[in-house]
Amino acid sequence: MESTDGPRRFSVVSPLIAARGDVAKGNAYGTLADPGEIESLLSRREGEAGEVEIATSGKKEARLLVGYSVPLMFTYLLQYSFSLVTIFVVGHIGTDELGAVSLATMTANITGYAVFEGLATSLDTLCAQAYGTGKKEQVGLHLQRMVLLMLLVTVPIGAVWLCSGWILAALVPERKLAYMAGDYLRILLASAPGYATFEAGKRFTQAQGLFNASLYVLLVSTPLNIAFNYVFVFVLDWDLKGAALSTVLSNTLLPLFLWIYVYFIVPSSLECWGGFTKAAFKHWGPMIKLALPGIVMVEAEWLAFDILTFSSSYISTAHLAAQSVVMTCSVAIYHIPFSVSIAVSTRLGNLIGAGALSAARIATRTYVIMFLIIGTVDATFLVSTRNILPSAFTEDPEVIKIVSSVMPILALFQLSDAGTALANAILRGLGRQSIGGYVNLGVYYMIAIPMAFLLCFGKPKLGLEGLWSGCLIGSCLIWMVEGTYCKVWGWRKAVDEARGRND
Repeated sequence: MESTDGPRRFSVVSPLIAARGDVAKGNAYGTLADPGEIESLLSRREGEAGEVEIATSGKKEARLLVGYSVPLMFTYLLQYSFSLVTIFVVGHIGTDELGAVSLATMTANITGYAVFEGLATSLDTLCAQAYGTGKKEQVGLHLQRMVLLMLLVTVPIGAVWLCSGWILAALVPERKLAYMAGDYLRILLASAPGYATFEAGKRFTQAQGLFNASLYVLLVSTPLNIAFNYVFVFVLDWDLKGAALSTVLSNTLLPLFLWIYVYFIVPSSLECWGGFTKAAFKHWGPMIKLALPGIVMVEAEWLAFDILTFSSSYISTAHLAAQSVVMTCSVAIYHIPFSVSIAVSTRLGNLIGAGALSAARIATRTYVIMFLIIGTVDATFLVSTRNILPSAFTEDPEVIKIVSSVMPILALFQLSDAGTALANAILRGLGRQSIGGYVNLGVYYMIAIPMAFLLCFGKPKLGLEGLWSGCLIGSCLIWMVEGTYCKVWGWRKAVDEARGRND
């Protein structure tokens, strides 16, 4: 990168902002080439205000986003299938085992996996912006720091999981299930380092535009996970312990396979890896500053829905079963806007890191239209299948009736939640996770959950429809508040902050 007294010209630093075009005319037209790769030469100019000019268009941004989002959708769906396979396998062991694993999974999500996910959101900002500024070895340094932080956080998480049998026995009436869940979690603890490292590793590859990397890893790992479950549970007859060991082995292999892919398949990505360094033990401030609100943002949402699921058990057993079906549908469908949001935050992080504010604004306007389309398609699907989809989960006519009545509300929720996913993605790209944390915490626990309880158990007596109506209200408020903030906040500050983090 050369500097002159006048306007400066830069060479390309990121495949997410790389483009080809007529350099002499100053054009830059992004184009998708091979999976995860963008052809590399771009001339860009920094004007008087310090902003880098990158020519882009809504059509180009849409094409880029589709190319990056599709592999991410399959990635997160395949990773989610690990839990579904375990539930399916354990369901064939016995009712108590199924209840115990469900309880253990909910506990693991809230006390462990949500924490790791929240921590990893800081890399959506740090790695993407570091790559956008051209300081590629900083991407690997951020990865090292995050892995160390996650391993450190695993210690208190492990303490909770090791004592989970006693803790759950004091919280739930079914003490036998509580202790069974505790036994499961004690084994599952061995999977935490692998899960955490893979979540951090995904951000390392995604920041470079290698969105296929984690997909290829899971295409290998998913059938192995199924095989492990079958052998350990049904062949070796290890029952619940076998299911837990299958998850441990599968999660442990994920970062190993990702390393193999990076090292042998795309060694060019190692230009972002400067080797292990003592610097990884220092300068954790910016990372923690982004990670803590990221944890709050994820935890607030995950815990809120678990509270509602627990609350549905006070309506009736049929409503609890219906809530399980509705939640399964909701989580599965949410993987679509969520996956696209990861691509959005990475793309924006690169553009912000490069200082290309005009391109970032054009991209954001395109994303609004795309997420509106995604939400509309999801909502239409749920409404049109409201009398068909429930039958795939249960044959109980009462449960089917309850689920069918909730589906239109769930459809509106998915439409609104697409907006929430976009708002959160923009905040991550700007490095403003703290806003998402405050808004999620305030809206869910001061408005959404109280409103859900009022509509469900209060005078309206709307049951499960009331619970999801409260969620819908909360989701609408979140994207309106966060969207307004993103609109009025000065994005130039994000550029300055990005450069400060990577100096």
